Amino acid sequence: IENESFFGQDEESEDFLAVSRAMEEIVDDPVDCYWLIKCFITQFYTKFGDSVPHLPKSLEHYLSQEEPRLLTHLKSTGALLQLPYSLWFRRCFAGCLPECSLQRVWDKVISGSCKILVFVALEILLSYKIMLLGINRPEGVVNFLSNIPQENTDAIVTKAVELWQKYCGNPVHAV
Repeated sequence: IENESFFGQDEESEDFLAVSRAMEEIVDDPVDCYWLIKCFITQFYTKFGDSVPHLPKSLEHYLSQEEPRLLTHLKSTGALLQLPYSLWFRRCFAGCLPECSLQRVWDKVISGSCKILVFVALEILLSYKIMLLGINRPEGVVNFLSNIPQENTDAIVTKAVELWQKYCGNPVHAV
C-alpha cells in the first residue's frame, strides 16, 4: 500500500493487521486469504482513500438527521471528535464486529460503497443511544464504542443497510 500521506506508517500497519486477522477468521485457505486481504486493502485505498477522511463529517450529518439530541450530547461532552473513526472507517470495522456481521459490511464495500461504513457507525450510535447519553466523559464513550457487545451486531448491520438504502437509494456504485 503506497498511501503514506493518508496516515502514518504505524497506523497503516495496524489497520492492515486488523483486516488481516478478521479475514483469516473468514477464509480457511492461507493462499486465498492472502490474495483476498491484498485485493481488499488495495481496492479500498485506491477507490476510497480520498473519501475516508470525509466519513466522520458524513456521520455527523446523518446523525443530525436521525438523532440530533445524541449529536448534541456527543459534541458537548467532546466525544464526537474522539469516536473510534480509525476502527470504524480505516479498518472497515475489523476488530469491532464479529466476522459474520463483518462479511455483510465488506460485501457492500467491495461492491462499491464505502458509505455503508457511515451507516454502520450511525446505527451503532443509534442502537446504544440510551447508554451513550448516560456517559459524560469522552473516554467512556470511546471505550464503550471500541468494545461494543457482540450479541446483536447482525441486527445493527441489517438496520444500517436499511438506513443506507433510505439515504442513498440502492445505487450500484455509491461512494
